[in-house]
Amino acid sequence: MNAATAIKLYVNKMIDDCGTGMKVLLMDKETTSIVSMAFAQSEILQKEVFLFERLDMTRTEPMKHLKCIAFLRPTKENIDNLACELKYPRYGQYYIYFSNIISKSDVKVLAEADETESVREIQEFYGDFIPVAPHLFSLNISPCYQSRSWNHNHLQRSVQGVISVLLALKKIPVIRYQDSSECARKMAETVRQTIAKENALFDFRRPDIPPLLLILDRKVDVVTPLLNQWTYQAMVHELLTINNNRVNLSNVPGISKELHEVVLSPDHDEFYAANIYSNFGEIGAKIKDLMDDFQKKSKSQKKVESIADMKAFVETYPQFKKMSGTVAKHVTLVGELSRLVGNHNLLEVSEAEQELACEGDHNESLKKIRKLLSNDKVRDIDAVRLVMLYSLHYEKNSNNDISGLIDMLKKRNTSDKLVKGVENIYTQHTPLLKEILEDIIKGKLKETSYPYLSGTQIRER
Repeated sequence: MNAATAIKLYVNKMIDDCGTGMKVLLMDKETTSIVSMAFAQSEILQKEVFLFERLDMTRTEPMKHLKCIAFLRPTKENIDNLACELKYPRYGQYYIYFSNIISKSDVKVLAEADETESVREIQEFYGDFIPVAPHLFSLNISPCYQSRSWNHNHLQRSVQGVISVLLALKKIPVIRYQDSSECARKMAETVRQTIAKENALFDFRRPDIPPLLLILDRKVDVVTPLLNQWTYQAMVHELLTINNNRVNLSNVPGISKELHEVVLSPDHDEFYAANIYSNFGEIGAKIKDLMDDFQKKSKSQKKVESIADMKAFVETYPQFKKMSGTVAKHVTLVGELSRLVGNHNLLEVSEAEQELACEGDHNESLKKIRKLLSNDKVRDIDAVRLVMLYSLHYEKNSNNDISGLIDMLKKRNTSDKLVKGVENIYTQHTPLLKEILEDIIKGKLKETSYPYLSGTQIRER
């Protein structure tokens, strides 16, 4: 069950099915993100796709010598725009693929618009999700809720995304949901209804042990999102933000032009794939090992001990950048993460967070939080998180000082310390999701808290 592979197979089949010759790939905003997460542009170019167009952008001049592969979500806006495109076609032939289930009425609209009979085929290829990693997908919906209940459009989009993944992976699941969440129950019901309605599409061979679709409400664990992260991918996203595998580094002091935006893709970056879940301290050590190896080969005697030394080394030896490929990119990333850790006292902040998330002494925790709230180097978001964690942990403690900490937040005013080395952070807190998954594997997840949806009585164990 690999989300990224599923998207790749679909896109490759689209391109192969329309045969040889020059092609244009016509997409919308969302399918552009989907394809870009699975393929590098250079990979697509090798398949005779020489032009990338957006359906919602200004029309270009006709190019009848090109075959058009349209990969679109079946939304009303896209159907209307595609009908207009077919009425006045710019390309010689159209091969149309929708990323999810399309209604017969929409197909009829397109057929009526195709007066020149340019359309060669219309198919459903269920790639209606963004493959963030082989076993992780996103729908880029934010926020999903309105006043603690579903936004109707976001519920529909979430269900469409889940249905698409199930169809792409050819799975008919047993459905369980978090009983304490009305939103989880609503989504579970809607997914089940959609599977029943589209039962012909779900005519897959049923395994002896069916897969499990467990629908959780993010609010089931309010602690984990409040903690600073110390594994590589999570830390880059937390401090720099990863948007569709891209990281904007244009605001990094002294950054070179070619590194203003970098791509982090496990499919195209061996170092990232090998270290995506590594601890921050381990990353620095692994980069240093690569540099030590290079120094032996180049007979360089330059001492490399810290993150700052690594950055200076890369600038001094451009041949290292060429030899090591993407490693220089990671030296820059780790260097910036290290700078931010030092600038915002994140080691000290994280230590206080872990004590609050796990077991800690109330008086000691309160003293540390007050000290951190008085420190201008601590970011506002970290200050707020600390107070929230304190409130969650000690709200029933008669000696708590929640009101005093809130007053300190109100009085806060929201500097430059370069770190010599990188510390290895030991995180004590275990996310609730990990415990839930372990209970599922052991067959111990309580049905009272996570019931089976009626109508999906077959057990996964």
